[in-house]
Amino acid sequence: MPLPAANQRVRESFERAAASYDDAAVLQRQVCEALLANFAVDPPPLDLLDAGCGTGYGARLLRACWPQLQITAIDFATTMLAVARHDADVCLAADIQALPCKDESFAAWWSNLTVQWCAIDQVLGEARRVLRPGGRLALSTLGPDTFHELREAFKDVDRHRHTLTFSEPAAIGDALLRAGFAEIELQRQTVCLHYPDLKTLLRAIKEIGANSVGEGARNGLLGRSAWQRVQAAYEQHRTPAGLPARYDVILAYARK
Repeated sequence: MPLPAANQRVRESFERAAASYDDAAVLQRQVCEALLANFAVDPPPLDLLDAGCGTGYGARLLRACWPQLQITAIDFATTMLAVARHDADVCLAADIQALPCKDESFAAWWSNLTVQWCAIDQVLGEARRVLRPGGRLALSTLGPDTFHELREAFKDVDRHRHTLTFSEPAAIGDALLRAGFAEIELQRQTVCLHYPDLKTLLRAIKEIGANSVGEGARNGLLGRSAWQRVQAAYEQHRTPAGLPARYDVILAYARK
């Protein structure tokens, strides 16, 4: 099934980022490790679907934790999936909003920093469909304080959209309830990465494919004067460690 135009743009962004992704994905690794550290499953699952697997870092962590785990990895960026093949038992190029999997196929469903690109109700409906009764869900996503400094820097320069619209934790919890999940647990933490300058910060975002922001984005480059104003505005947030990029991380766990 063809992807909607917005999803196609996101896929193209991640397709281009595959070569640089592992070196740049500092946040993704930190959040993945936090998601696993709090994923209490007893007994360990025998099989798991990694939804939006990227280059397979999550699969490597999961395999190290549970060596007998059978992992099915799904991503719509085929260049990412080509790397993930080394760490998963089955790899499928597909949209996690329309999984090519049978009902009640998995004991666990896992997704690290992917669902913010999707229609959350579709994703969670599919997650519940493919989980067996009693199956466990673990996901991480980003909350509304993500890229706060970036929005502040741009707000007086133009009216274009420079970040995604991220969901409040309560909205994630409500979506899990609507999908029919129980035993819902939400956690929230802030991760702050630092960069020497704004160009390096924006390049790091681009290198992980996270620069697609949907409708309302600027089509062309900023003029020199506007760029200098953005830089000056962002400099007000500088710390001894450098310019901060804030990530408002939401971890969610549930049972079918």
